Amino acid sequence: MIRRATRFLDERAGAAPILRKALRYVFPDNWSFLLGEIALYSFIVLVLTGIYLTFFFEPSLKDTVYHGSYEPLQGQKMSEAYRSVVDISFKVKAGLLIRQTHHWAADVFVVAIVLHLLRVFFTGAFRKPRDLTYYVGILMLMTALLEGFLGYSIVDDLLSGMGLAIAYSVVLSLPVVGASVAVLIWGGAYPGLPSFESRMYIAHVFLLPVAIAILLSVHLLLVAARHHTQFPGPKRTERRVVGLPMVPAYVPRTLGLAFAVVAVLVLLGGLVQINPIWQWGPYSVANGTNGAQPDWYLGWLIGALRLMPGFDVTMGNYTLIPNPFWGGVLFPLLVFAFLFAWPSIERRHTGDRDFHNLLDRPRDVPWRTAVGASVFSFVSIVFLAGAMDRVAVSVGVPYTWQIWIFRAALLVVPPIVFIVTRRMCSELREREWVEVEPTVARE
Repeated sequence: MIRRATRFLDERAGAAPILRKALRYVFPDNWSFLLGEIALYSFIVLVLTGIYLTFFFEPSLKDTVYHGSYEPLQGQKMSEAYRSVVDISFKVKAGLLIRQTHHWAADVFVVAIVLHLLRVFFTGAFRKPRDLTYYVGILMLMTALLEGFLGYSIVDDLLSGMGLAIAYSVVLSLPVVGASVAVLIWGGAYPGLPSFESRMYIAHVFLLPVAIAILLSVHLLLVAARHHTQFPGPKRTERRVVGLPMVPAYVPRTLGLAFAVVAVLVLLGGLVQINPIWQWGPYSVANGTNGAQPDWYLGWLIGALRLMPGFDVTMGNYTLIPNPFWGGVLFPLLVFAFLFAWPSIERRHTGDRDFHNLLDRPRDVPWRTAVGASVFSFVSIVFLAGAMDRVAVSVGVPYTWQIWIFRAALLVVPPIVFIVTRRMCSELREREWVEVEPTVARE
């Protein structure tokens, strides 16, 4: 069948050389390489479930009164957007399943990208000639974060409305241009013009998905053009790849992974509740709730806003830099600036400008591993601080105590992590050499 299909395409498009090369493409065999594929298949589920949801969602802030099947909301005033999502959850066939599968796919998509990024960083997969591939992946992560935020913001429930209010304050904190940018996006003072809902909707269902698809395609093309990296092993060199050919070995494996990802996401959508907006109720500017939490991938931004001391840069009666700027804008910019700058920093530090197709084990480059673990611990502490209100309500630890504990941890933990990680990597390398050296001497 493959031979006949190849002959058919070659006779009509001269595609035999391309097909031959594609079918002989070799994939190195390591479980960590599957993280990128999980992200890809989660994105496909996101697109398919999102298309289904667009048939029933109303991107309108026009007021209406609810007379649906969910009794606790009967007679309440709400927007068309919120009403349509409640109807999707209770009236549309398979609506709740598809909606929750869509939400879980978004969470898994970002998880897979973050884990994939960590694997790339700690194994040195960002080095020449794959630094451009690495940059495209970071841009994809940034776009995915914005896409996810808009996804649960267009619902117009109490949780999403509070999140948008925080985002509005962060945008206003931009020095000099903050007010102008806020008016440009929202159309006026918060909550903005009714057309803001349509803007978010268009960005969420068209602009950002197209951007992610383009970045994902470029990322995959660059991976294929420069080939996959591989860990050191028998017969593996900088110029020789050892692994599974696309056909017949790798295609069944990746198809099995695709079906497994879809199955897990659908099971999560059907069995594990996520974002029950009917419990939050419709958004009103006058309403608020304790313990409101965004999706996990924005927890680090909420944590940064909460941990930052009350510090404004003022000149006379004019506030040059409001407090939300430090945690909501500067902190994420510094994190992504570090990720973008690291290949150049390492290249300058080591003087290594060669091509690399073999990966490093984290222990083989102790200083890179130590720096990465230290930065990761810093961001993780800020991420955990995003749940301080839940800890205060659920466990009873005073909120102010937690603020000072987390602030102290930010100063103490990262240096300790750096020292311990570097020492552990060095010890592992030394022990490994002691074990290997007699064998090397005998050989």
